[in-house]
Amino acid sequence: MSDTTQPPADDAQNVPPAMPLTINVQYIKDLSFEVPAGAEIFATLRANPQIAVNIDVQANRLQAEHPVFEVVLAIKTEALEAPEKEGAAPGRPVFIAELAYGAVVTLTNAPDELVEPILLVEVPRLIFPYVRNIISEVTRDGGFPPVVLQPIDFVALWQAKRSFPQTAGNA
Repeated sequence: MSDTTQPPADDAQNVPPAMPLTINVQYIKDLSFEVPAGAEIFATLRANPQIAVNIDVQANRLQAEHPVFEVVLAIKTEALEAPEKEGAAPGRPVFIAELAYGAVVTLTNAPDELVEPILLVEVPRLIFPYVRNIISEVTRDGGFPPVVLQPIDFVALWQAKRSFPQTAGNA
């Protein structure tokens, strides 16, 4: 008797199709961290700053004859001094961190109706952990508690983006 078993012939039908996506390279396209008030902010900051996060995703075809795209996930994190009184305007900037993180991807035999969601939802979802780590590290290395970005609903972001006209060259 043999210890090996033969899989049923119909197992091939149960295998999901391969993802039509290859991430060729990921990279930091642009990174900026600034503390506008300089060292003074460390002496005068009395409360946790208010942090605002802005997110954008862009996708552009790199080669007209090939399905190769650049996807850029851009994050801007701005910390402002907490207002002195409830309801007052926030104070001066504590720090500003900006990151544009790119991925060059190839789509292979992707149905036309899936190209946009793959580029604007799936790719950002895959590269987001790297973006979160970079923002956390750069804010910590800048002398502040790390900013830990919370999970992002890229489907909702994509749907919101679809309600606005797109510029030429975007996916």
